[in-house]
Amino acid sequence: MYAIIKTGGKQYMVNEGDVLEVEKLNANEGDTVEVEVLAVSNDGDVKAGEDVKSAKVVAKVVEHGKGKKIIVFKYKAKKDYRRKKGHRQPFTKIQIEKIEA
Repeated sequence: MYAIIKTGGKQYMVNEGDVLEVEKLNANEGDTVEVEVLAVSNDGDVKAGEDVKSAKVVAKVVEHGKGKKIIVFKYKAKKDYRRKKGHRQPFTKIQIEKIEA
């Protein structure tokens, strides 16, 4: 059994027990959160749209963190213009506890 969920503007295919990094959620470590369900599949029987209104995916927040640093460098040739910035995207690591269809 797997589900397709949506969080942080992205979609993920998850099974029970999966651990994944998603965009930062507004929850404390150890809390459980419900994630929006787009589709559920149970032994090849796929349900989506109105059929998954009652379905829910419960996930536990494992930790918060920051991703790998990326360098943003802007310049204009022959104009002595250079700007260098670093960015680390915050994330939340969650573990899928159960999928209820």
